[in-house]
Amino acid sequence: MKNSMLLSSMAAFALSAFSLLAQAKPVEAVASFTVIADMVHNVGGDRVHVTSLIGPNGDPHVYEPTPADAQALKKADVAFVSGLHLEGWLDRLIRASGYKGQPVVLSDGIKTRSMEEDGKRITDPHAWNSAANGVIYVRNIVAALKKADPEGASVYQANGERYMAQLQELDSYARAQVQAIPAARRKVLTSHDAFGYFGDAYGVTFLSPLGFSTESEASAADVGKLIRQIKAEHVSAYFFENSGDPRLVKQIADASGAQPGGELYVESLSPADGPAASYAQMFRYNVDKLTAAMRGQ
Repeated sequence: MKNSMLLSSMAAFALSAFSLLAQAKPVEAVASFTVIADMVHNVGGDRVHVTSLIGPNGDPHVYEPTPADAQALKKADVAFVSGLHLEGWLDRLIRASGYKGQPVVLSDGIKTRSMEEDGKRITDPHAWNSAANGVIYVRNIVAALKKADPEGASVYQANGERYMAQLQELDSYARAQVQAIPAARRKVLTSHDAFGYFGDAYGVTFLSPLGFSTESEASAADVGKLIRQIKAEHVSAYFFENSGDPRLVKQIADASGAQPGGELYVESLSPADGPAASYAQMFRYNVDKLTAAMRGQ
């Protein structure tokens, strides 16, 4: 009798321990780049382990996946991408990895913008550079994590609502900071056309020698036209991007008289000890840098 009770107690303990271990195993998530990874981390908290395929200061336009990326994707319970043709290397990686799932496209539901580039209509993939669009990304993350881990649904909902409120505050902050600057001064030169959603949302004109992708090349005629436009419109400041080549924009700035405004974080976060280690930090940092330059500080 005693042995039977002891065995029953041991079995109950083992079952309880197994249950705790099962709950403790986090959801394995893969994100295409650091901005997305940070968003997923904010929603998932301790229930989700996030791997970013591209590290800090990386360029998602020209990224070359590695065997380690294929291994991480194969093990993933859920994968997140921004979409809108930003991660052109993704299909190749999925085939190489054997990943059986369908990546969650966080830009679903975004009102997209586009431009003519080399005779084609190209969609702008940089939707997260509007904080209001960031809220849409977070909604999509919440829905995907609830589906992948129904037991954590209440956690994801609460984390998501708290995070979305933070991004809505940043959206209001950006509007207030930019609108305090005369409209004629809201013009900036950047390396490539990655701030279109920011410009549309907050009323800033961005000029750049390159199109939506850092893979594109600017012709001598395009560069000359841009220099004349910068002079005519009195664009006062230029910015480098943390993930891009600064040489062309520096050349244009030297020819046009624009002054350096600093470095912006556009498609990737900074390392942990940098000024843009999270999406929220990145967004506020860019707002502060841009508005200081437009004010002439």
